[in-house]
Amino acid sequence: MHRVILLPGAVTPADIAYGALIDSLGDQAEAVAKELELYAGEEPPADYSLDTEVAGALREGDAHGWERFHLTGYSAGGAAALAAAARHPDRLLSLALLEPAWAGEWDLSEAERAASAEFKKLDALTTADEFMAAFARLQLRPGVAPPAQEPGPPPPWMAKRPAGIGALTRTFRAYDLDRESLGRFDRPVYYALGHLSNPDLYGERAERLARVFEDFTLEVFEERHHFDPPHRVEHERLAESLRTFWKRAEATRLSRTTAAV
Repeated sequence: MHRVILLPGAVTPADIAYGALIDSLGDQAEAVAKELELYAGEEPPADYSLDTEVAGALREGDAHGWERFHLTGYSAGGAAALAAAARHPDRLLSLALLEPAWAGEWDLSEAERAASAEFKKLDALTTADEFMAAFARLQLRPGVAPPAQEPGPPPPWMAKRPAGIGALTRTFRAYDLDRESLGRFDRPVYYALGHLSNPDLYGERAERLARVFEDFTLEVFEERHHFDPPHRVEHERLAESLRTFWKRAEATRLSRTTAAV
């Protein structure tokens, strides 16, 4: 059985984000949807960084008695998963990235630099509604409409999101995601990309990471974007892709272990 930790993005809670995918994985995976440490309290931790999320993921693995596990992360969780691969590669069997919100500051293309500069303008917005609306628009391919707001009052957990996204933005600007460490990560890496997401962010990011990781697989979901991602909308297809990916990762590790004996 595949042992998997799933890290969510900065908006939707882990259990909501990954419920459908976990159901589709069925009894072939022991999958844990872990909430971000970012939301463990009423406010983000004062010393918050991606290392906070890395430590939380490792504690989750320890709590289940897992020496090694597959790590999957979406958006903010994808950025944290990359940090885990750089800091603790020995704990991971594989790395699956579902449009990571950030992937370091090295080798940025002009398009990715311009897109990142647009995110810095969010600092000037004074209301949560303005912030969240602009944040949503920046994630999408030009011409793709942002998701419609759900009728009725927002869920209680939404109140923490503007502060949480702000804390993430700050740690992205300060964090040192070491390219050389990632380049030494010799486990398989999978990247799911929505064709309707902002290509200057997520497409450019995929191309950049493909040059870093030795074993990199890209899968494009033609009708998806960052706010209707495959783990929620095409969860059966994604589950099949991940099961195949995890099986190969485990076989690769077994063959390496056997060869070393």
